[in-house]
Amino acid sequence: MKWRSGLIQEWATSTGNYLWSGWGSLASLCLFMAIWTLTAQGFGPLILPTPLEALSTLARLFQAGEAGPEILITARRALAGFGLSVAVGSLLGLAAGVSLTASMMARPIITVLVGMPPIAWLILALLWFGAGDGTPIFTVFIACFPIIFVGAMQGTRTLDGQLKEVAQMFGLSTWMKLTDVYLPHVVSYLFPAWIAALGMSWKIVVMAELLSTEDGIGAALAVSRSHLDTAASMAWIVALVGTLLAIEYLLLEPLKRKVESWRTL
Repeated sequence: MKWRSGLIQEWATSTGNYLWSGWGSLASLCLFMAIWTLTAQGFGPLILPTPLEALSTLARLFQAGEAGPEILITARRALAGFGLSVAVGSLLGLAAGVSLTASMMARPIITVLVGMPPIAWLILALLWFGAGDGTPIFTVFIACFPIIFVGAMQGTRTLDGQLKEVAQMFGLSTWMKLTDVYLPHVVSYLFPAWIAALGMSWKIVVMAELLSTEDGIGAALAVSRSHLDTAASMAWIVALVGTLLAIEYLLLEPLKRKVESWRTL
């Protein structure tokens, strides 16, 4: 019973600290909304609707059953491409970080991938995969891959050699070396790369949907643009950003705090 009550108390404390730390983000969001409202009042609803108008339009889209399916389609494509880039980019980046030869060989390839604009990959994906899920998923994958690859490679390459010697001196097991020495350091490089790639994945998938599909938030934005419906366009943008923030702060940020709990020791 004692260990259970201690576990509950630890969870409550960590949850409370996490919620309290969100006040800064909430304050910045309120400031952004205030600036948006003042700007919208100056330009008028045809150019820029107010946040209340955008949210009310989004609520009507949900009530009509239009917003939910489109958001889920976009989320599925973005997370599929992001997940592939995390899996492949992390594994290859770790491998390149271990081997100096692999790191030198990968450098020009990563430079080309970073320098090539996503729109170019989108055109190629349209030729290769056609107008379907393959095009946005591939475009997200190829755009996010170099960010995650570099993060994983740098995390492995910058591992302090003295830490390895200390772990060897104290006779730590392979599992303890991995979880207590290597993994915390690598994750400190990987998580920022994952978060940056996640944000990019949503921007890329909407662009790809705008040009290559008939469903998803990007396609809905194309329709609202053709109808000159600024309120609907802003509503879809709010849905996109809201979903991204929910994934980052409800999924990635708690996971990051759990993995990097060693920093508070």
